Amino acid sequence: MKAEKDQLILGIETSCDETAVAIVKNGREIVANVVSSQIESHKRFGGVVPEIASRHHVEQVTIVLEEALRQAKMDIDNIDAIAVTEGPGLVGALLIGVNAAKALAFAHDIPLVGVHHIAGHIYANRLVTEMAFPLLSLVVSGGHTELVYMKEHGHFEVIGETRDDAAGEAYDKVARTLSLPYPGGPHIDRLAHEGTPDIDLPRAWLEPGSYDFSFSGLKSAVINTVHNAEQRGDKIAPEVLAASFQASVVDVLVTKTVQAAKEYKVNQVLLAGGVAANKGLRAALTAAFSGLKDVELVIPPLSLCTDNAAMIAAVGSILYEKGKRSDLTLNGNAGLDITIHNS
Repeated sequence: MKAEKDQLILGIETSCDETAVAIVKNGREIVANVVSSQIESHKRFGGVVPEIASRHHVEQVTIVLEEALRQAKMDIDNIDAIAVTEGPGLVGALLIGVNAAKALAFAHDIPLVGVHHIAGHIYANRLVTEMAFPLLSLVVSGGHTELVYMKEHGHFEVIGETRDDAAGEAYDKVARTLSLPYPGGPHIDRLAHEGTPDIDLPRAWLEPGSYDFSFSGLKSAVINTVHNAEQRGDKIAPEVLAASFQASVVDVLVTKTVQAAKEYKVNQVLLAGGVAANKGLRAALTAAFSGLKDVELVIPPLSLCTDNAAMIAAVGSILYEKGKRSDLTLNGNAGLDITIHNS
């Protein structure tokens, strides 16, 4: 009996400040995963500058594509489908990846699949272990903080989301208050492990039963704490403030995730997004779910937490199998809804 041909999906990701191309086999095996980061270019501005990000993508996308194919030891004609991030993200950055994908698809007559960026972060976990439905994903990144319920592949239900600042955004703003370099999240995480959470900062639980998040008040409380101390001539140890801030964020994220996992009776909880690299969050989730024997906690390796194209190819694999295709009118969509993939 002839063995089935392996499915090869090429993923392209340019939603923010990483130019990435990857090739994934059969939805779960990374064949190549190349990422060109722009952090050094944006660091002096204290954040991502959209125009600079777009220019870097133009310069790098062909180079990164060729490197991915070289690492995989194959050419574009071996590819079954091209998956590309169509949104959300910086619209100028998205357009570079989308147009590169459309050009490849048209020139080589390869199917094209548009992918939601956050779906990609969730599916990064499938590159670690197979998904067990129903499941819940905690998505924590610079622009998003969401709890997403999935009853099956490709179906997303947002049961909780941020009402103002995302957790990662709050990290960066607090880091600026402490005069820490961009990106601020890793620096806050490092400092938090050197201090103790001795400052009582607020936790926004919102109304009973809500799985939504709010970090704007916490961010303001940190800024006010620093300013009030300066006016009194006092000095707050940065590590104490970082530890107190992180304790507040992690407490809310973990508590709501555990409650939702119990209510929705899920088999798995997936951590996803750039802030999934946070050591404090990873440790707190591991401790919280160690007592829930019926729920498997999956935390991706650091290389799959930040933006990459393997996660986009992983979603593309599922959508391709489901028969979903995009045509050449595909466009970058900065505000794309994750339920676009739902049947």
